[in-house]
Amino acid sequence: MSPSGTTRSLLVALVLSGTPACDHGGTTERAAPSTTTPAVSPTVPAPPAAPASGQKPEPARPPPDDFQTENERNTIEVFERASASAVFVTQKQVVVDPWQGRATEVPSGAGTGFIWDDKGHVVTNFHVVLGARALSVTLLDQKSYEASVVGTEPRKDIAVLAISAPATALVPVRLPPPNHRLRVGQKAIAIGNPFGLDHTLTTGTVSALGREVDGIGGVTIRDMIQTDAAINPGNSGGPLLDSAGRLIGMNTMIFSKSGSSAGIGFAVPVETIRRVVPQLIEKGRVQQVGLGVQIDSQRRIERRLGLAGVVVLDVVAGSPAEKAGIQGLGRTAAGLTLGDVIVGIDGKAIQDYDDLYNTLDGRKAGERVKVELVRGNARVSVEVELVWVQ
Repeated sequence: MSPSGTTRSLLVALVLSGTPACDHGGTTERAAPSTTTPAVSPTVPAPPAAPASGQKPEPARPPPDDFQTENERNTIEVFERASASAVFVTQKQVVVDPWQGRATEVPSGAGTGFIWDDKGHVVTNFHVVLGARALSVTLLDQKSYEASVVGTEPRKDIAVLAISAPATALVPVRLPPPNHRLRVGQKAIAIGNPFGLDHTLTTGTVSALGREVDGIGGVTIRDMIQTDAAINPGNSGGPLLDSAGRLIGMNTMIFSKSGSSAGIGFAVPVETIRRVVPQLIEKGRVQQVGLGVQIDSQRRIERRLGLAGVVVLDVVAGSPAEKAGIQGLGRTAAGLTLGDVIVGIDGKAIQDYDDLYNTLDGRKAGERVKVELVRGNARVSVEVELVWVQ
């Protein structure tokens, strides 16, 4: 039987008022009050009120006049702190006026360098000073000083100069801790003098590590840093820094078909610089270890005979090589006979002088190495103690 109109109205009213109800033949009973705590809905902030119809939204407030991103602040801080360590290196040549018989020094080339210590030592690339008759170094305060060459290592494209400047004017570049790990993707900051525009800053990243690049010294420079920070003519010898303003490399060369930056630059790593520069300051050259044999770095015999490896021309008397039984070229009535050919050291293949130099580079006298030789049709292995050869 359908409830009457009055009962139906009462039910609707009770439901809307939140009072539970049941129909028992027209009578209504109140349910016992609930003791359960009702759930609390999380508070959600109200969305911003939409502008009234026809009303334009309020424009965004512009940033403060001195606003800078974190990356910008870091770049500025590094430049302001490290720019005093970068210097302008200028080559000079003497030009004689044939009509007046007067000799004049004129700039003939330029590059960059960085201050190594407060004693006036400046580090730059070897190719920046190659062939120079006179050199000058200009500091951040635009004061120039005559420079002399202390030592060079062409095989690493490194040179050290010396200037007589007051210690208060010299700000040595900061170095990272020894064996500091560099990672691809780190920020890279280059300071240099591209096209003679002194103290120019460019930024990028460390694009790759462990690159091998043909150097000016006749061998490849290994473990080079690749960066996309713009490096142009005149940047050579300048510092490549990390986001802490510490030296991570020396800008050396670019890969470019036009001669200008194409986003592929290479820098000599700081660990190589840290090892080579003190030797140049102390001795004027880098000590190199060897086996006690004479070889031809031009590989004339190897090329003529089509040999892989390094031919031993002669063995130094009393050297570890002689004690190990290594043999040089022999002489017979018919002419020269081939002796030993070095084809491996400590398991590393030796294809040419470049491999031999880089395999022994960084080793110390007194260390022992296993040398693989080809002697006639046989392969011979001997152990040799390394000695200083220069």
